[in-house]
Amino acid sequence: MMPRCQDKCGNVSIPYPFGLVGDAPSCYRDEFKLFCNTAVDPPQLLLYDRDYWTVRDQIVLNISLQGQLTFSMLAAVMCYTVENKSPESKTFTNLPSAYRFSHTRNKFTAIGCNTVGIISDHTAQEFHIGCISFCPYRMNVMDSSCDGIGCCQSKIPKDLGTLNLTLENYIKDNGSAYTWNISRCNFGFLSDEDWFSSNASSLWNSRSKVEDLVDVGFRTPVVLDWAIRDKTCNEAQREKNNYTCGKNAYCSNSSNGPGYLCHCKKGYQGNPYLPNGCQDIDECEVQNPCREIQICVNTIGSFNCTCPPGTHGIDENEEMHCVSSSHKKFPVVEIASGIATAIALAVLIPIGFQGHSLIQKRKQTKLRQKFFKQNGGLLLQQKFSTHEGNLDRTKIFVIEELERATDNFSESRILGKGGFGTVYKGMLSDGKIVAVKKSKIVDENQVDQFINEVIILAQINHRNIVSLFGCCLETQVPLLVYEFVSNGTLSHHLHDDGYVSSLSWKTRLRIAIQVAEALAYLHFAASIPIFHRDIKPSNILLDENYNAKVADFGISRSIPVDKTHLTTVVQGTFGYLDPEYFHSGQFTDKSDVYSFGVILVELLTGKRVMSSTRPEEEKSIVMHFISSTKGNNLFDILETRVVNEGEKEKLLTVAKIAKQCLKLNGKKRPTMKEVAASLEGLRRFEDHPQAQSTLHEERWLADQHLFQYNNNETEKHIDFGSISSITSTNHDDSCPFLPSTSMESWST
Repeated sequence: MMPRCQDKCGNVSIPYPFGLVGDAPSCYRDEFKLFCNTAVDPPQLLLYDRDYWTVRDQIVLNISLQGQLTFSMLAAVMCYTVENKSPESKTFTNLPSAYRFSHTRNKFTAIGCNTVGIISDHTAQEFHIGCISFCPYRMNVMDSSCDGIGCCQSKIPKDLGTLNLTLENYIKDNGSAYTWNISRCNFGFLSDEDWFSSNASSLWNSRSKVEDLVDVGFRTPVVLDWAIRDKTCNEAQREKNNYTCGKNAYCSNSSNGPGYLCHCKKGYQGNPYLPNGCQDIDECEVQNPCREIQICVNTIGSFNCTCPPGTHGIDENEEMHCVSSSHKKFPVVEIASGIATAIALAVLIPIGFQGHSLIQKRKQTKLRQKFFKQNGGLLLQQKFSTHEGNLDRTKIFVIEELERATDNFSESRILGKGGFGTVYKGMLSDGKIVAVKKSKIVDENQVDQFINEVIILAQINHRNIVSLFGCCLETQVPLLVYEFVSNGTLSHHLHDDGYVSSLSWKTRLRIAIQVAEALAYLHFAASIPIFHRDIKPSNILLDENYNAKVADFGISRSIPVDKTHLTTVVQGTFGYLDPEYFHSGQFTDKSDVYSFGVILVELLTGKRVMSSTRPEEEKSIVMHFISSTKGNNLFDILETRVVNEGEKEKLLTVAKIAKQCLKLNGKKRPTMKEVAASLEGLRRFEDHPQAQSTLHEERWLADQHLFQYNNNETEKHIDFGSISSITSTNHDDSCPFLPSTSMESWST
C-alpha cells in the first residue's frame, strides 16, 4: 500500500491501485476509488460511482491482485402475497468502467415455479439471455439440480458491464394454489458458480420465507473482472508515463473487455502495480528447493544449488547430485571415456532424431485418433452407415487444409459467433469459398449435437438450406465446412444500424416464401422429417441476391416417420420458442410454425422480437402485433417502407398468416406446407394481377384449413420474448383470406 493511505475497510484489505474516497489522489488510480461506509458496524466497503445511488448496494467482499473483485449483489425476488398475486421483479446494475461481470466465474440462475428469468444489456439490443424454471403438475421438484425443474441456469457473455434482470411468471395464474404450495417466492440472480453449488439446497428451501424475502431480500456473491481499461499492454508500454506496472513486473491483456493487468515476474512476489512492489522471493528461506546435501544460494529473482566443499556435482538423468571429490577418475580414463562417448553420440544422434520423429508421428496419430473418437467420429461413422449415399457427398477434411484456408483461424476471418461455436471464412485449395464452423465441445451432450448437425445437413439438398461440404474430427474441437453465404443474416438487414428499412417489401415476401419452403421441405420432403427447433432471423443467411438460406442445425432433430413429436429438454431462443413446447417439452412441426410466425411479424414490422427500451405494452413485438389486430391500428406498427410498398390487402393477408402461425394451440396452426403454398400464391398474385378473376374459383391462395376460425374461440397468447403478459382475446376470423379483406373485417 502507498504511504499514509488507508489499507482496510472493515474486514476487507485494499491494495493499490484501489483506494478510498477522501485519501490523497496518489493513494489510488481514479477508476479504482472505493467508498468505506463507516455508518454501519463493521464498516462496509462499497464500489464507488459519482452517483452514489447506483452503487449503494454493491458491497465489496474481497479484492484480488489477480484481477478479480467479489461483491455482494441483491437478488431479484418476487413473492405471491394476498396483495400481489401477479408479481414481477426487475433490477438494473451499472458497473463502474473498470469492471466487467466475470463470464467464467458467474452464472445466471432463476429459482421457483413457472418462472422466467431474463438478463440483457442496458439497451436490451445487444443480447438477451435467460432460462425458464417450471414445476409440472404432480412432478417431484428436485433441490439438488438446476435442469429446468424448479431451477434453471444460463451463462453470461464476455465484456458485460451493465445488467438488466427481469423475473416474471410465464403463466399468469394469479397465484394458483398449486404454485403457492410449491414456491411462494421466486428469485433470480447472478452469482459465483462455486458459491451456488454449495448453497443450492438452502436457496431452494428458502422459497417460502415470504416475509424475510420481501422485507430483507438476499444477496449473492458476484465475481467481477477488473483491469486498467484505458490501453492495451503494447500501447501502455509505449507511453511510459501512463504505464502502471512497476519494476520486475510485466503486463498481459485482459481476457474480459479492453485493458491490461500487471503481474510480478517469476521469482518475485508482491504488488505489481506499485513502483517497487514486486520483491525478490528468497526461495532458500521459503522452501529448500535443493536436493540432498546441496547448498541453496539465493539470487535476485532466482536461486542456485551448489555442492559443499569436498564434493562436486555430476549430472544423472538431468538432475545434479553431489559426490565426494575422492571418487574422481584419473584424467586418462576420463579422456578415453569422453572420446568413446563422442563417437557413440555421433552414430546414435541421427538415429535418435529419426526415432524421435517416428515417435512424434505416432503420438500425433494417436492424438488425432483420440480426438476423432472424442468428437464423435465413431458415432458419425455409425450414423453414415445407416444413411445411404450421404458419405459420398461429405468430405472428411484434414486439419492442415482448413488451417491454410482460414489463415490458422485468424480473428480477421471470423464471420460470427453463436452458442455452439465460431464461424470463419476460408478458401480451399481449389479456390472454393467456404464457411468453417469451429464448435465448442465441452461435454458428451454437445458432441451429440455436433454429430446431429452433420447427419442432418448431409441428408438435405434444397436451394434454400445451406449445403454441407464436409467436416474435420481430428482436432480438439470438431469443424464443419459448408457453403459460404455472402450477405450476412436476415437479422443484420432488419435490425442493425445503417440497414433498417433496407429490404423492400418484395424482397421480404420472397425471403418469407423461401424460408417457408425450406421448412416445408424439412418437415415433409426430406428422407426423414426434420424439426429445425431454432428458426430466427440470425439463423437465416442471405446471398448476394437476397435469397434466403436456413442455417444452424445444432439443436435440430430428425424423427421417425410414424412419430408426430419429440419429447426433449427445452432448447431454443426466447421470443421464438413455441409456448406449447414450454409447457409439455414436446416439440412438433407446429413448433417450427410458431417460430416462423414470429419471423413474419419481424418482416412486417422491422422490429426486434423484444426490447426493454420500448413501452411496457410494446416490449414484446408479438404481443403488440396480436393486440393491434383487434383494432384498426395494425398499420401503425408496420414498418413505413412496408406500408408504402405493399398493397393494403396483401399486407393484411400476410398478417393473418402470421396470426394463425402464432396460435397457442399447435393443432390449430397451419402446416409449413400450407403456409408456403399460401405465401407463394400471394406472390404469384402480385406478379400476375390479371389472375385475380380465377383466384376465388381455384382458391389456390386460400387454404381452407389455414383460415378456419371459431367465432367464439378464446385463446391465451403467450409470448416468450418479454414474457411480460398474457391476454385473453376473442377472435372472429371467419372472414376469407383473400384480397377482399378489409381493415373493418380484420378488427371484428
